[in-house]
This record gives sequence, structure tokens and C-alpha cells, in this order.
Amino acid sequence: MDITLKNELILLDVEAENQFNLLEKVADNLHQLGYVKDTYKNAVIEREKVFATGLPTLMGGVAIPHTDIQHVNTPAISIVRLKNPVDFVIMGDDTATVAVDLIFMLAMKEEHAQLELLQSLMGILQDEEALSFIKKAPTKEDIRKFVSEKLQIA
Repeated sequence: MDITLKNELILLDVEAENQFNLLEKVADNLHQLGYVKDTYKNAVIEREKVFATGLPTLMGGVAIPHTDIQHVNTPAISIVRLKNPVDFVIMGDDTATVAVDLIFMLAMKEEHAQLELLQSLMGILQDEEALSFIKKAPTKEDIRKFVSEKLQIA
């Protein structure tokens, strides 16, 4: 998979007032690093309002926010571990929320690659040991190496 995962894209102990504040912070980081266009932030927030990405897992809530490919410069994934959970609407159920403490924000340049990455991420989300490692790993480098290996990305 042609996608970038660098330590600069892994944010630990992030604090946010709500899901949209969190999305803004992560999108701003992606934009400042040049991975996404200035349109990405609004696009990812608007998409989250219509197509929620919160997922209950065996180890708490996870979200996988993403948006259309035209807002992306370079394919990347940003992994964010929150200091305190924030509520996200559950994917496919707009009547319920889940307390999310980990997000994988995707910035993809090709539709098929986004689908492929989402399918690969589901393998991690269904693996209690993998999720536990990501949620407890002491360093960004530990997380980067582990997720890169799991997703088979450079």
C-alpha cells in the first residue's frame, strides 16, 4: 500500500473538547505537514456529520475519519491517542455514540486504496492484543513500527 506513516503523524495524549475539535487538530497537523490541502479540514468534518465513523471495539471506541481523495496531497495515516475519550456517533447508527480514545485519520489519494486500507484497519480493530498495544505503547516509534507491520506499509 502506498501510504505514509511517520512519527510526525502519530499524536499522543491529545486533548479535545469534542469530536469536531479533535478532527480540526488532527487535520491541521496533516495540513501543516503538507499531506492534505487546506480544504481537507472542512471536508473531513462535514463528512463525519453525515457518515459517522465511531466504532465500538473490544477495547473501547475507535474512529476512522476520512474524506474524499481530492483534498489529499500525499497519502498518509494519522494515529491519535486521546488523553480523555470524546464521543463519536457510531458508524451506521446515528442514534448512538461511543466514547473514542483512538482515531486513525486517513488521507488517501485513490478510492480503491482507501477501501483496502479500511479493510486492513478492521483487522487491527478486531484484534484485542493489537489494539491494546497501540493504546499502551510508550512511544510514537513503537506504534509506527507495529502498525506499519500490521498494515504492510513502508
